[in-house]
Amino acid sequence: MHLLAQTAVISLAIVNARVWTGDARRPWADAVAVDGARIAAVGSGAEIRKLAGTSARIIDAHGAMVVPGFTDAHVHFIEGGFALQSVKLRDAQTKAEFIRRIGEYAKTVPAGTWIMNGDWDHENWGGELPTRAWIDAVTPDHPVWINRLDGHMSLANTAALKAAGVTREVKDVDGGTVVRDAQGEPTGIFKDNAMGIVDRAVPPASREMTDRALRAAMQHVNAQGVTAVHHMGGWGDLATFERAHAAGALTTRIYAAVPLSTWKRLADTVKARGHGDDWVRIGGLKGFVDGSIGSHTAAMLEPFTDAPTDRGLMVNTEADLYQWASSADKAGLQLLVHAIGDRAIRVQLDIFERVVRENGPRDRRFRIEHAQHIAPADMVRFGALGVIPSMQPYHAIDDGRWVDRVIGPERAKGTYAFRSLLDGKATLAFGSDWFVAPPTPLMGIYAAVTRRTLDEKRPGGWVPEQKITVEEALRAYTGGAAYAGFAEATRGVIRKGMLADLTMIDRDLTRIAPESIRDAQIVRTIVNGVVVYEAPPAK
Repeated sequence: MHLLAQTAVISLAIVNARVWTGDARRPWADAVAVDGARIAAVGSGAEIRKLAGTSARIIDAHGAMVVPGFTDAHVHFIEGGFALQSVKLRDAQTKAEFIRRIGEYAKTVPAGTWIMNGDWDHENWGGELPTRAWIDAVTPDHPVWINRLDGHMSLANTAALKAAGVTREVKDVDGGTVVRDAQGEPTGIFKDNAMGIVDRAVPPASREMTDRALRAAMQHVNAQGVTAVHHMGGWGDLATFERAHAAGALTTRIYAAVPLSTWKRLADTVKARGHGDDWVRIGGLKGFVDGSIGSHTAAMLEPFTDAPTDRGLMVNTEADLYQWASSADKAGLQLLVHAIGDRAIRVQLDIFERVVRENGPRDRRFRIEHAQHIAPADMVRFGALGVIPSMQPYHAIDDGRWVDRVIGPERAKGTYAFRSLLDGKATLAFGSDWFVAPPTPLMGIYAAVTRRTLDEKRPGGWVPEQKITVEEALRAYTGGAAYAGFAEATRGVIRKGMLADLTMIDRDLTRIAPESIRDAQIVRTIVNGVVVYEAPPAK
C-alpha cells in the first residue's frame, strides 16, 4: 500500500471486501480508503483501518465485491429518463396486451397529451408490425408516437398523423421508409429518417420536465452501479446537463456527444471553453451510417435472409460521412459513429482508415457504436486501426432470439463478436444503449460471459465461441469505457489518486457460476466519494 501524506483526511473506508481494482499492477485488494473525492489508498483491511482513524465512515463490505464505478458507454440519457415515466411496452407479449397498455395509459394523462416512448418489440408477438388501426379506438384524444425498442422505427396513431399534417400523399424520405398498406395509406409506421416527418410535430418538453427526466435517469442508473455515462444526444441535452452541473445536482458523470453534422459548432465551443471537467465533458460527435437489424434498416453486404430483395439502407451518404469525419478529425474531435450492418461497418472503417492516412497520426480513439454484424475480413481491422468497438452485450441475448432468422446462422457468427475483437487487440467499451435496452451492467456482464438468450433456448450460449471472461467484461465497463471517453487518467481503475467512483456488488462475480451473475445485486454506488445509492436492507 502506498502511504499517504500526513495531511490527508480519510472520509470513507471500505473494508472486508473483495476489491477488483482493474489495475494490472495490483488486481486485488481487501480495502479502499477515500479522501474527499479521491481514492487515498488501496490495501489490506488492517492498513486501511489504521489509516482511517476515528473520523472516517467505515463500511464493512462483509465480503462483497468492490469494482471501479461502471461507465455505460452508450446511452440516450434524457430519453431514458422520460421513458421511465411513460407507457411500458417492452414486454408486451401479444397484440391485445400492446393495445390494452396504451389504452390504459391514455386514461392517466390529460387529453391532448402526446404519448411517447414505449419501446415495443413486435418480435414478441411473432413479427407483425403494429398499425395505427390497432390503437386509434383507445386513443381518440391523444396523439401517439411510440418507438420500437431499437429507436429505428416508430408508430403514430391517426391523431399524431393529423397533427403532423400527414396524408397518403406524404413523400418517401432518403434513408427512411414510410410503411403503407395495400391501398397506399400510411400504416403509422415510420422508419429511420422518415421518423422526422412526425418528430417535427411533437411539442418540445418544458425545461422543468427535462430536468425531472435527468434526475430520474441519474437515480435509475446509480441504482445499477453506474457512475458515468456517454450520452448520445443533442445540444439541448447538453444545456440540461450543464444546468444541473451548475446547480451541483449531478450524481452521474456525463460525456455528452452531439450530432456529427454539427462538428463546426462543437469545434468552436471546445476552442472557446475547453472540453469541460470530470462531471460534464464534451468533444464527441455522434454519427449514423445505417439503421437496425430489427427494423430491417441495417446496411448489409448481402440481402436479409428473410427479405431476399432488401439489403437495408444508409441514413447518410458516404460522401457526407467522409466530409464530416475528415473536418471533425482535423479539429481534434472524437468520432462515435453508429454502424450495425456489415456493409455499414465496412464503409465506416474505410472512412476512418482514409482520414488517418490523410490527416496524419494523433490520439483519435475513433469509435464504432454497436459494431454488431461484422464481416469476417473486417474483424481484425478494429485493433489494427485503433478503432474502439462500443458495444452493448445485452443486445446479444435479446437479438439472439431471432437474428439467425433475419441474417442466417453463418453471418450470425460475426455478431456481437466480443472474443474475436479482443483477440484482435481491440479495446472494448461496453454500454447499454438505454432507452433501447436496460442500463444494467450486471446483466451486460452476464450476457457477455454466457450469451444465454433471454428466451432460455440456448443454455450453452448463442454463438458461444464469442463468450469472454468476467474480468474482460468488467474491464469493458470500467477501464475500457473510461478510455473510450478520454477519462482513463481519473477513472476506470481503483488506484491512489483516481476519482472515488466505486460500485459494490453483493457477491464476487469471478467466483460464482456464470449463469448466476444475473442474480447479483448492487449494494452501494459511490460517486466522487459520496454514496449516491444504497440498497434497502433485506427484509
